Amino acid sequence: MRYAGLMLLVMLFLAACGGNHDYSPKPRGYFRIKFPKKEYQDYNEGCPYSFVYPKYAIIKPDLSSNAKPCWINIQFPQFNATLHLSYQPVTSKKEFNQLIEDARAFAFKNTVKATLIKEDLIAYPQNKVYGLYYTIDGNTASSAQFFLTDSTKRYIRAALYFNNEPRLDSIQPALNFIKKDMEVMIKSFKWK
Repeated sequence: MRYAGLMLLVMLFLAACGGNHDYSPKPRGYFRIKFPKKEYQDYNEGCPYSFVYPKYAIIKPDLSSNAKPCWINIQFPQFNATLHLSYQPVTSKKEFNQLIEDARAFAFKNTVKATLIKEDLIAYPQNKVYGLYYTIDGNTASSAQFFLTDSTKRYIRAALYFNNEPRLDSIQPALNFIKKDMEVMIKSFKWK
């Protein structure tokens, strides 16, 4: 009896110390992303192509060891992302077919982690711009890729990469924002 009374007293003491705190778990949060206003400028820097790109992006030449002339990187610093563009003049039908196959192979290299790879045709005959746009869903290294060609002499391939671990749920807002810029860029693309 004495033991039960002591236990009751300890429980009442602990209950009195608890206070009136109403606890509920907090949902996982993400950083708020402030998107800049959509404004564009021309890129026309001595390469055999031109296009418009966002004013909040920075274009730098590709300085990698295997880079060729007119390879550029469009950096989106506030999103920690880079759109890599690789230009290649086409000298033969065999080379053209190999470049098209390479673009497909690079896109489908993400099959292991992709939940969906969608191909969309790009055709702007008034500018002689044709190609394919690959949308890659899932936790993949590259979520969007495309290639453009005039079907005879010129070819350019682009791949968007975020410089962090691929987690679609955390990059999705920025990805959607940049994809709209990529669409504007493709529509404005012209060969010289």
